[in-house]
Amino acid sequence: MTQLVLTETLGRVGLIRINRPEAMNALNNDVVDGIAAAIDAFEADENIGCIVLTGNEKAFAAGADIGFMKDFDYMHAYKTDFITRNWERLKTTRKPVIAAVAGFALGGGCEMAMMCDLIFAADSAKFGQPEIRLGTLPGAGGTQRLPRAVGKAKAMDLCLTARMMDAAEAEKAGLVARVIPAEQLMEETLKAAQTIAGYSLPVVMMIKESVNRAFESSLNEGLLFERRVFHAAFTVEDQKEGMAAFVEKRKPVFKHR
Repeated sequence: MTQLVLTETLGRVGLIRINRPEAMNALNNDVVDGIAAAIDAFEADENIGCIVLTGNEKAFAAGADIGFMKDFDYMHAYKTDFITRNWERLKTTRKPVIAAVAGFALGGGCEMAMMCDLIFAADSAKFGQPEIRLGTLPGAGGTQRLPRAVGKAKAMDLCLTARMMDAAEAEKAGLVARVIPAEQLMEETLKAAQTIAGYSLPVVMMIKESVNRAFESSLNEGLLFERRVFHAAFTVEDQKEGMAAFVEKRKPVFKHR
């Protein structure tokens, strides 16, 4: 049997690759359980500072596996906690996750990319929420994360017409952080991931938590949270090293504590 999820450690970066090319990386429970297990392992590894999730050049993931889902009834979906049970492990990861997207990221694939902290897109990438064509709707965040990323008008357009959005439009709309030539996608994504992983891990996690807080609170509550975390950072050993290195005009040596 093909190993559906491949992992690799590259310095302080953990790489997770969806490996179901015969199905355009369609997401079933075996694939998503594999991704969740890989995240668990990288989260527990103190030597990993950033995670990259990717597919192949044709598809990040062309969607959830329709054959897997088509005979579900309500009680089965509810009792098995479908999506919540394993997909949302991406949402709870404390370390930053970059989605490196080439080819199709449609339906559940687009939703999984949006669960990550950053999306780097190859110029070949295509994003969309075409669930309406199947007589259903997005169920892993497409109606919630997409409008927060691109605004109501464009989210309505994508979800109601099922059209695809290319990488250039996705970047302009705010869904994608960077568009990169397809042949350079992994090189540039891993370079950014290594940069992030080279900084103090506690501070990286504080920044991720603080930015995410902006979407869950009022401005004043978010500012208070940021201020308290900023104050707490003065207890971090790496903060002392970072500021000392700046004053002494040298490169800091972070110990991730």
